[in-house]
Amino acid sequence: MQGAPASSAALWTDERLVKECVRGNEEAWSLLIDKYKNLIFSIPIKYEFSRDDASDIFQSVCVDLLAELPRLRQPRALPKWLMQTTSHKCLHWRRREKRYVSAEEEGNTPEPAAPARAEQVLAEAEQEQALRDAIAALSPRCARMVRMFFFETPARPYEEVARELGLAIGSIGFTRGRCLEQLKKQLLARGFR
Repeated sequence: MQGAPASSAALWTDERLVKECVRGNEEAWSLLIDKYKNLIFSIPIKYEFSRDDASDIFQSVCVDLLAELPRLRQPRALPKWLMQTTSHKCLHWRRREKRYVSAEEEGNTPEPAAPARAEQVLAEAEQEQALRDAIAALSPRCARMVRMFFFETPARPYEEVARELGLAIGSIGFTRGRCLEQLKKQLLARGFR
């Protein structure tokens, strides 16, 4: 693991990452957090927390993860554990926020937008994590192409994508189609419908 780039996290199973983290391997911990940071952070954002509050919730979940990791019986259940723990933290955070609103302020403060239902938030987070995992399982070129075409704003022109990936402009469409087919297979293998 020493000297492995962060992108190698996709090559490590959760079982291996958890085992190495429990042994005190700091690099494994970094890879584990890097692998799941978007999942953890996305949940408080879905609950409409500010970025600062979402960061605090993220940190709290990471502290809980560090404490609970040795007791995790099924490492493959880690994403679900993270989603549930983060969702619970969000609900507790929201309750704590409401307690701090004084009676005087309560009448003058508009009611915050209703938070998303927990089941819906968890389902969305699970789908997003499946997508992140599927993209990470693609070849580096395909993963980069998918990110450039579908996750960057504004979308990049074909010429720029071709130049960055070292492809002929005329082959971009074919290569993109092949990459999307690989992505579809990865998503289906993860139960994404």
